[in-house]
Amino acid sequence: MAAAQDKPELVSVPSNRRAVDDEKNDASSGDIRETLVEVSTQNQLLRHLGNRQIQLIAVGGSIGTALFVSIGGGLAKGGPGSLLIGYTIYAIMVGMVNNSMAEMVTYMPVSGSFIRMAGRWVDEALGFMAGWNFFLYEACLIPFEISAINLVLGFWRDDIPPAAICVACIVLYAIINILAVQYFGEAEFWLSSGKILLICILYMFTLVTMCGGNPQHDAYGFRYWSSPGAFAEHIHEGALGRFEGFLGALFSAGFTVVGPEYLAMVAGEAERPRTYLKNGFKTVYWRFGIFFIGGALCVGIVLPYNDNTLQNADTGTANGSPYVIAMQNLGIGVLPHIVNALLVTSIFSAGNAYTYCAMRSLYGLACDGQAPKIFQKTLKNGIPVYAFALVMVFPFLSFLQVSNNTAQVVTWLATLTQGSQMINYIVMSLTYIFFYNATKAQAIDRRTLPYYGYFQPYCGYIGMAWMIIIEGIFGYSVFLPGKFNVGDFFAFYTMAMVAFCTFFGWKIYRRTSFVPPAQADLVWEKPAIDAYEASHNEPPTRFRDEIRAMFFGSRKRENYMGEDPN
Repeated sequence: MAAAQDKPELVSVPSNRRAVDDEKNDASSGDIRETLVEVSTQNQLLRHLGNRQIQLIAVGGSIGTALFVSIGGGLAKGGPGSLLIGYTIYAIMVGMVNNSMAEMVTYMPVSGSFIRMAGRWVDEALGFMAGWNFFLYEACLIPFEISAINLVLGFWRDDIPPAAICVACIVLYAIINILAVQYFGEAEFWLSSGKILLICILYMFTLVTMCGGNPQHDAYGFRYWSSPGAFAEHIHEGALGRFEGFLGALFSAGFTVVGPEYLAMVAGEAERPRTYLKNGFKTVYWRFGIFFIGGALCVGIVLPYNDNTLQNADTGTANGSPYVIAMQNLGIGVLPHIVNALLVTSIFSAGNAYTYCAMRSLYGLACDGQAPKIFQKTLKNGIPVYAFALVMVFPFLSFLQVSNNTAQVVTWLATLTQGSQMINYIVMSLTYIFFYNATKAQAIDRRTLPYYGYFQPYCGYIGMAWMIIIEGIFGYSVFLPGKFNVGDFFAFYTMAMVAFCTFFGWKIYRRTSFVPPAQADLVWEKPAIDAYEASHNEPPTRFRDEIRAMFFGSRKRENYMGEDPN
């Protein structure tokens, strides 16, 4: 198979893409051609992710332990009312970030995505910080999900050797991610399908049982919203306690409601990215509404916030899943086992997605000279092999549970990575603000872009301000009188300190500066991407057409430049 090589001689740079005079265009044309040649030697990923795979990655790629299990911790702290409000607000805020990301990624679908955009359009130091923050975030989530699988398997029996599960997951992640990217996409398609099936089962369980379709014939409806109540007290009592309960539910949403970053990271390997990624980003909005907000509503219906078993929710055990607890409380025998089996596949899928994203973020850093060049090396199938090797070291952190309490390891990793997630969104929003200003300075009509984000740049500003506030306060409890603990403090704010050090360290070392809007490189890899899009003679396939072709016929696949790899 051919690598994804750009061919500058096939394309030309659009003259309306930069607000510079004719003389400057003439003087810089050689530099632009030279840049395209350099890009052609760097970009070796293959565009083999089809519409069907991208849409399922968009829908289910980021759904894992949090939505089905850890959400119970938010219910225990805040109650059903706070949980629903917190998840709704947070979903709206991440939706604003998605609105910004969609416009940038569909315009410039490059490998490394927002990491390289931050370095190209804002400041090289920001790209360095964003890349390493995202890499560590994704890499540390891999052992988190492996540890969670061990805990969920404990629902059936507690004598399963944790080391055996760790080894099995590591081997499977390695096999899936060392093969060509289409095999990763195929695995995620089926695993994400399982997540959607699980969500449908849980929603039907909620609807049927609340209307009386349960062994106890108890039509409980919204009973738990009135007794014990819609708003729980957390840490303190009274109004302050209820507000802190709301914050607990809100912070739970901060770990659960994610998505645009995973879709953005497949941009460099997506077929027809201007069309398929655009459709994928659009699905994020209804996914937030149906999965996350709907999930928060269902959890608050099936279980009271003061159920004693919810104490397991923060540890990630299957016994802490509010749905499993509700099924057991109602005396339902078989369904908990079905749900638990699907939970295992959902958690495994999330770890698989994190492995993929960690590899691509490290590859993107290497492309921009912010990680050792060896991580650019790819196999013939387009897999960054040395990036793969480094990423596969992190799953071995899951062996910590062999000598420590498994639940404690899960809690450590979850808390450590939550701060990184909000930093990612801050970077995305800030990068969009710079991108928006650059389009204005260079007289680019945003309505001509593949995706036009409405209510901009206000979405960028609001999303960034919100994430900065949450990043600052989500560890507030360690500062309460008598609550300070050094371990908890570093668990909450380690990644913020790492981000600070990496940004200013690289800025001082390389003496970087912020990119003026008129000088931002909005051409970059656009000519090669335009040429790739124009090379297709057939119209883009629809999702349902690819599903039909999967069962009743196959369609011809194409590589990065539209050539037949066979």
